[in-house]
Amino acid sequence: MSPILVRPVREQLEHDRVIRLLQAKNRRRFDAGMNPGAERNVAVGTGPAAIYPDLVLHSLERGHRLEAVVEVETGESVNHLEALAQWVPLSKLRVPFHLYVPSAMVDVARRLCEDSEVRASEIWSFNGIGDQIRFALVHRNREAPAPAPRQRPTAAKSTASKSVASNSTASNTAASSARKPAPARKAAPVRAAKPARRAPKPAPRKAKPVKKKGARPQKRR
Repeated sequence: MSPILVRPVREQLEHDRVIRLLQAKNRRRFDAGMNPGAERNVAVGTGPAAIYPDLVLHSLERGHRLEAVVEVETGESVNHLEALAQWVPLSKLRVPFHLYVPSAMVDVARRLCEDSEVRASEIWSFNGIGDQIRFALVHRNREAPAPAPRQRPTAAKSTASKSVASNSTASNTAASSARKPAPARKAAPVRAAKPARRAPKPAPRKAKPVKKKGARPQKRR
């Protein structure tokens, strides 16, 4: 429980008003639960170690994972005891811790964070102008833990996947080059066939002698 048990009525009304405005602002992105005043509606943790921040932001996904915690302070509650009792435990959670303080207490809040080693992801200032309250981001810690909605592969895994991909690409290239058919050889030019030689003409036959009738054949001596 916060050391500031009783706030002045005016500051308490302003405190609860800021919480409700932040809940309405984050309702589209998160499941925002609030603990205004002495209410304990949403807790972080269980048992004696449970913490009740002013605003608890859960994911809208099925896992309903814790995304961030918000603490709103007034002029009276920005002090060393409040930093040790509330800011330090909230900053040790593995989610972003957002701190909202009045505009006049920004420098004090920064000094308390440095002295108490509070790792606030963001420090916002708010200022009431009439019926409106304006917010301004005055500090952002990039080293503070940020929610990871989806698990991303580490550098080693990405390097290994790149090497595997390059090896598979090289093997596919080698396989594709091996499958390519060898280029066809050029066919030898076909030479025109020589005309066949003409067969020689047959020699003319000798005419047989005509035998005369009544003539006898002469005997050979």
